[in-house]
Amino acid sequence: MGLADRQYHQGPPQQRMRMPQQPSRLAGCPVTKWLLISNIAIYYLDLLFFGGGQSGWGSLTAWGHFSVDLGVHHYQVWRFLTFQFLHGGGWHLFGNMLGLFFFGTFAERWWGSKKFSVFYLASGVAGALLYVILFYVGWFGTGAIPGTDIPLSHRPLVGASAGIFAILVCIAIIAPNLKVLLFFVIPMSMRTFAIAALVFASLMILTDANGNAGGEAGHLGGAILGFIFMKYPHLLSFADKLGAGGKKRRRTVDAKIVRERKLRPRTHINLDDTEVDRILDKVSREGIQSLTDEEREILTRSVNRE
Repeated sequence: MGLADRQYHQGPPQQRMRMPQQPSRLAGCPVTKWLLISNIAIYYLDLLFFGGGQSGWGSLTAWGHFSVDLGVHHYQVWRFLTFQFLHGGGWHLFGNMLGLFFFGTFAERWWGSKKFSVFYLASGVAGALLYVILFYVGWFGTGAIPGTDIPLSHRPLVGASAGIFAILVCIAIIAPNLKVLLFFVIPMSMRTFAIAALVFASLMILTDANGNAGGEAGHLGGAILGFIFMKYPHLLSFADKLGAGGKKRRRTVDAKIVRERKLRPRTHINLDDTEVDRILDKVSREGIQSLTDEEREILTRSVNRE
């Protein structure tokens, strides 16, 4: 240990240099965080405690996967949602969670948590619906699943990919020049990456070259609805009204802010501060696109004041 490293040469604790902590990528993104936790937890619960093996077919997967037979013919409509939290293997889970981790935070900050929840889950439902539509028009053929005697209507659909493809479309629109590394090696813009992913999904639907045309239909369905939401964001305006007691909590938070500011001595009082706090909270809750022109002007004035 060098002399400078000894504690008595470092000065009082309050004078020591402290390295600033970088905020977590998931900070302010509770929906993305819980989607990650729930997907990973469900996979390993199914694998370890519900009879899942290398195939990933435990009791949870059996109860929650989507198929035309169960989801449509037997009216088990919950499967339009539950299949989004199930995965067919470790690599399937890893790929989807990697995409959710890196891109979900951008989309949630853009939409706000409530709208992002609806955006993500509804896009997953849209993926299953496109799969159903293509099934009924005979796109996947007739008879049994290739290599088995199982009817095509029983073919399972699992995975979070439909919602993640919607997120890719979202990021390609709001940040088209964002740089990403394909396979962690090949640099490309977010727009190019999203287009390449959609072209690949479309080719797989047309040719079924990878034996997963149904899954690729889910990807494409999620991307289509994601694009529609980005084109017409007012379709998600109802999401801000979800959840009871929101106004009451807002008044409680505002009252707490005012009380703390009254108790804390200040040499300068600015009447805009509480309004800035309210606007920043609105951005966190509903996304930056929800701000009015007046609110944007207040934020700009606040930034220029610093």
